Amino acid sequence: MSSRATTRLLLSAPQRGVLLMLGASFFFALMSAISKWLGRDFHIVQLVFFRNIVGVLFIGTSILQRPMKQKGGKLGLLVFRGVVGTLSLYLLFYAIRTLGLGRASTYQYTYPIFLAFLSWLLLGEKLSAREWIAILLGFAGILFVFRPDLSMSLKNHALGLGNALLTAIAYLAIRQLGQVYDTRAIVLSFMLSGIVLPIFSMVIGTYFPHDGLDFLIGTFKWPVTLAHWVGFLALGVTAMIGQIMMTQSFTFDKAGRVAAVGYSNILFALFLGLWMGEAVPTIPIMIGMVLIISGGLLVSLSKQK
Repeated sequence: MSSRATTRLLLSAPQRGVLLMLGASFFFALMSAISKWLGRDFHIVQLVFFRNIVGVLFIGTSILQRPMKQKGGKLGLLVFRGVVGTLSLYLLFYAIRTLGLGRASTYQYTYPIFLAFLSWLLLGEKLSAREWIAILLGFAGILFVFRPDLSMSLKNHALGLGNALLTAIAYLAIRQLGQVYDTRAIVLSFMLSGIVLPIFSMVIGTYFPHDGLDFLIGTFKWPVTLAHWVGFLALGVTAMIGQIMMTQSFTFDKAGRVAAVGYSNILFALFLGLWMGEAVPTIPIMIGMVLIISGGLLVSLSKQK
């Protein structure tokens, strides 16, 4: 019996789910760190472009090997999900570059709180007392993370939160799409949008540059060193590995419990940021992180199935 098979026997299904989500969180944090490093020399829209090429090749190969079976019928919503997901990735990479890994990841993981609030506001879903407490904790945490750095651009903080808001909207769309589309079609719509939109962004940025819209438009720059080419490849590979591990993790345990483990991404990002020379977060920022994580955990655990 192989060591891999032995490990499977020793670990229960929930334990495998937790380990897979921990792995996914690490690879997503590593992707963010790579984007921060590449962002010193390349525009964020170019990072989004290369990040999705690897994913499209992988998903395309999967579809060729196992054709999709789906009802379809919501093409407009499918395109909308792709566009919103791509814009959220724009804002994530921008926040990483301007706010740092720790704070950008903290803002990113407020999306379950926005998702719960939007589900109540737009879809009429009822929220439990625990979920309302979670929303209040999350927004209090945002204030703690936000206020210590009012010397920084208000725009940077707003765009960091915008990433979480767009992610929540994308998940609302996924709820509807998952009923009529193959999961790979939903992911592919995001990745194809993540190639097409950056091309438009780079064309516009080349001929109609605008410093105030640097989070949306930029220019293309050919990587000239082997390190940069390897970095772009690693950007796509780490994102794809994280996506695969995250998807697999939900097959082993309750969705809420596995999703709660995903908050380890903030800790991984924080440590990677420190390793890359970012400043140690202040006490108010740390308090805000704890409040946001607590709110997210309450939302996630209340949604166990």
